[in-house]
Amino acid sequence: MEFKHIPVLLNECIEGLNIKPDGIYMDGTLGGGGHSEQILSRLTIGKLIAFDKDYNAIEASKKRLERFGDKVIFVHDDFKNAIANLDHLGIGGIDGVLLDLGVSSYQLDTAERGFSYNSDALLDMRMDQSQYLTAFNVVNEYNEMDLANIIYEYGEDRLSRKIAHNIVKYRDEQPIRTTRQLAEIVEKSYPPKQRWKGGNPCKRTFQAIRIEVNGELKELDRAVIELTRRLNPNGRICIITFQSLEDRIVKRAYQYLEKDCICPPEQPICTCDKVKEIKILTKKPIVATREELDNNSRSASAKLRIAQKI
Repeated sequence: MEFKHIPVLLNECIEGLNIKPDGIYMDGTLGGGGHSEQILSRLTIGKLIAFDKDYNAIEASKKRLERFGDKVIFVHDDFKNAIANLDHLGIGGIDGVLLDLGVSSYQLDTAERGFSYNSDALLDMRMDQSQYLTAFNVVNEYNEMDLANIIYEYGEDRLSRKIAHNIVKYRDEQPIRTTRQLAEIVEKSYPPKQRWKGGNPCKRTFQAIRIEVNGELKELDRAVIELTRRLNPNGRICIITFQSLEDRIVKRAYQYLEKDCICPPEQPICTCDKVKEIKILTKKPIVATREELDNNSRSASAKLRIAQKI
């Protein structure tokens, strides 16, 4: 299947990055290469370092971005490991960072990747297919309490305990191998009258398991802070989120970086040595226009937050 992914908030991201033709930029979530292509088209002697955990994304984007030659460097790794990779490449300060968090359209639409509850496939959900942990492992090997906690914390589903109990009850008879099996268990965990209120009842559970498999929220705050600190003066970081948990982490990381003191309020003299590191350029996140929503329904939950290094 061709790696297709319509870049979300594309114009807003490019404007937000304020690209310099000779700058060094990082796309931490390459995906289909839509954002990267627009960054590269604005560089003359600049460079783009493009990261992705999904090897298929790297290979597809190499073809799409082939015409840019050595202006782009591809790295098959999680953006959370970017600092070590930048050090290895001998790259110091950078002028801009883009992170488009969450799952790509290609990953959702490729049934055999096991991300979607709308098609039947083996439970997988790995963004990096070289890693061991899959959705099958989570669903069949985690204990009931851990499953309930994951579904509650990462899926924010109030029926997390019942869903976890029904998963364990089912797997006691036979392994849960497919997305369809899991979806049916989740659907039956809801009372019939509430089952389809607010969309597909599987959305939250599938999101939670995907986040656990890929460690999407783990150390996200650290990565945002480290990457922001790697920016050159006036460099910018643009982060697109798609659900409240990751958006909250990004928002709090920005707020921490913008503070010039983190001492307790009751302390009369500052002793923390914290200095203001960024200026937040989006007091409220940027969301999709009506035109974009009409053309790409997956932009509906997207929020873009931009900050500039001082």
